[in-house]
Amino acid sequence: MATMAKILLLEDDGDFSEIVSACLRGSHTVEQAFTVQDARDRISFSDFDLLILDWNLPDGQGLDLLKDFRANGGVTPALMMTAKSDINDKVQGFAAGSDDYLAKPFHLQELIARVGALLRRPPQLTEEVLRIRNLTLDPKSRVVQVDNEEVKILPKEFALLEFLMRHPNQVFSTEQILDRVWPSTAEVSPDTVTTTVKRLRKKVDKPGAVSLIDTVFGVGYKITS
Repeated sequence: MATMAKILLLEDDGDFSEIVSACLRGSHTVEQAFTVQDARDRISFSDFDLLILDWNLPDGQGLDLLKDFRANGGVTPALMMTAKSDINDKVQGFAAGSDDYLAKPFHLQELIARVGALLRRPPQLTEEVLRIRNLTLDPKSRVVQVDNEEVKILPKEFALLEFLMRHPNQVFSTEQILDRVWPSTAEVSPDTVTTTVKRLRKKVDKPGAVSLIDTVFGVGYKITS
């Protein structure tokens, strides 16, 4: 029997949200969010096994939430659940990082089947330990190790390191890193990235060794595999 999963349901229609939640709660734990900001806050502080996202919400789009989540390295399976059924909408949903797409109206049995299929994905697809040279990062336990020794880093340092490790050999400008790692509402500047990189280097680099985080002068930063 499958392990009970923790699911985040983002749906602004209270009655429909309750119907879907009741349908899934027999087998899983379901947290309901009714706005994009509510869902964003829950994702920031809790780990979920599956995201079920409506497209249009009072304060934005579930699609934009998913884009931000993927850009920040989020790999939790996501199911878009929306009245938008045009093929172009579906393509847009998959391009944003959706793993499946369910157009309203639908039968609850189909929802249960699709949720089950997404949750049966091998754990390594969603919880893999990232490894580059002598550096490892475990997104689930949030443990960073250098030469098998744990290194204590701050949450934002962890987020930046995870982002770079998920995109090895790609150069990102400070502006791109700010856009993908820091919340859009945060009052930060490119100097924030520079400072965070410096702190990370002190913690993950071996004395006298070439830094794990490369500076591409005039462009930005990258991690070379």
